[in-house]
Amino acid sequence: MRASSTAREPADAGGAFLDVERSLGGRRWTLRPADDRTALAMAQRLGLPEVVGRVLCARGVGLEQADSFLDPTLRDLLPDPSAFRDMDLAAERLAGAIMQGEQVCVFGDYDVDGATSSALVRRFVEAAGGRCRIYIPDRLSEGYGPNAPALARLAAEGASVVVTVDCGTAAHDPLAAARDAGLDVIVVDHHEAESRLPPALAVVNPNRLDENLPYGNLAAVGVAFLLAVAVNRHLRRVGWYASRREPDLLQWLDLVALGTVCDVVPLHGVNRALVAQGLRVMALRRNPGLRALADVARLTEPPGTYHAGFVLGPRINAGGRVGAADLGARLLTTEDPDEAADLAARLDRLNAERQEIEARVLHAATAAAEAQLANRPDLPLVLVANAGWHPGVIGIVASRLKDLFDRPACVVGLDPETGQGTGSGRSVPGVDLGAAIIAARQAGHLVKGGGHAMAAGFTVEAARLDALRGHLVDRLSAAVAARPEVPGLSLDGALKVGGANRELFDLLARVGPYGQGNPEPRFVLPAVRVEGADLVGRDRSHLRCRLRGDDGRAIAAMAFRAGGSDLGAALLRTSGAPYHVAGKVRLNTWQGRTSLQFLIDDAAPVW
Repeated sequence: MRASSTAREPADAGGAFLDVERSLGGRRWTLRPADDRTALAMAQRLGLPEVVGRVLCARGVGLEQADSFLDPTLRDLLPDPSAFRDMDLAAERLAGAIMQGEQVCVFGDYDVDGATSSALVRRFVEAAGGRCRIYIPDRLSEGYGPNAPALARLAAEGASVVVTVDCGTAAHDPLAAARDAGLDVIVVDHHEAESRLPPALAVVNPNRLDENLPYGNLAAVGVAFLLAVAVNRHLRRVGWYASRREPDLLQWLDLVALGTVCDVVPLHGVNRALVAQGLRVMALRRNPGLRALADVARLTEPPGTYHAGFVLGPRINAGGRVGAADLGARLLTTEDPDEAADLAARLDRLNAERQEIEARVLHAATAAAEAQLANRPDLPLVLVANAGWHPGVIGIVASRLKDLFDRPACVVGLDPETGQGTGSGRSVPGVDLGAAIIAARQAGHLVKGGGHAMAAGFTVEAARLDALRGHLVDRLSAAVAARPEVPGLSLDGALKVGGANRELFDLLARVGPYGQGNPEPRFVLPAVRVEGADLVGRDRSHLRCRLRGDDGRAIAAMAFRAGGSDLGAALLRTSGAPYHVAGKVRLNTWQGRTSLQFLIDDAAPVW
């Protein structure tokens, strides 16, 4: 039994929009809550269509905030780095290392947030006149985060300062070993912390339990950028730049935008400003690695959050998943166009390989999850494990299972030789999986584990899998049960087909960038007729058509991966019957030509 991938609506969301209690996608349509009087006042004050005022209001933007929301700036939104605990201590030590010519090593995670954080810190340290190298652990042989043997090697090779990025908060034993080896370790992380912090020189993490700033949603690369700001400020204060050029930190906002989008943190406040400015920098194509990656992905239009999250990000991730773990960080730090082209091509090939491995694991994991739910349909999560599942794809597969079954999902790849499994989990809104995994480790069910509300990673003994499952069931049951039974589809209003035009698209673009925490607006074209529907794509899995409204206007439309679904089947056989169609207004660039299209998410017959 498979459920919708769309986030559920709150139980008190109100009546179904256009009376659609269950759409072709099995969802209940609801209008995002917004005060209509405030939305109208906002539209009138700013000279916007009322529907755009409603979009702003539905995202929590007040009348007095609207101007700044439409033009987010780092000047207004970037926090003072010194407000974070241990930041000044970290900045002073790293600045000292730069000025004294000490060897700095960045110890990063192998995902996009880790790669971008690593690249940013190295680029900054070297631009400021320091010496820096990057170390990314191998996913299969070393696992996630700092490990004592690697840190000992770094010390033996001359490193005196190690900056861990996107990891380190839970690495108590490895960092104790690093301290004993004479290393000064600065932790730059954003994962959930416990009351006991690791024995590092400094732990800069907005999710420390003793931190009281409202910046817990920063990605690690955002924290790394704040560290660069703090170090740069310290170097300026002591006169380091009197005889050398001060680096322009804004040039690296393309890395910050990429890591922030790919780590799926909420895009509001400072994150939104970082991504908005970073996408502008990315469009300049100054980073040789990102430029080469865009070329190999045939990306010719200005990049948006979609391109960062679904075109560039997966390719950078591919190195850490199925290839050499450091390929992404190397790509993002090289200044050699030939090396960048070679690395981008390797990552593109590895991404294709990753997709094949992922498909095989997903097929087996889906069957295992369906078997679990056939016996116990009330399970609050699915947890599946098997020998031979590649650890590099279990996170993606967990995300797919979470979408398929609309509940938290954990996938474990078992190693028969060690008797241990590497696990990854993804959660749904309102269910804190990271806290549950931390509690499972504290209860002795895990070798190690941590994460945040929506994602977690862990290592588990095969013999403890049943105990882990029982712990998570007990821990998550209440939160999952509190979610409503019928999945919901959130909508921002209805549009005439003629109203879905370029002017509206350009105005809505100012409400972006869109992503987690700032969802892209979704509208309904009511009672439209479907014309010329057919299946397209290499495997004929996408549906292309035109939608014509009662105003006589028509718009090109596309429903991706609709082939074989109830939605696709209905749109193919409409025979002129009217349908309410829900989706998003997008630009489509093809062979150098740009046109407007409607991206179909769902539909319902007009009764």
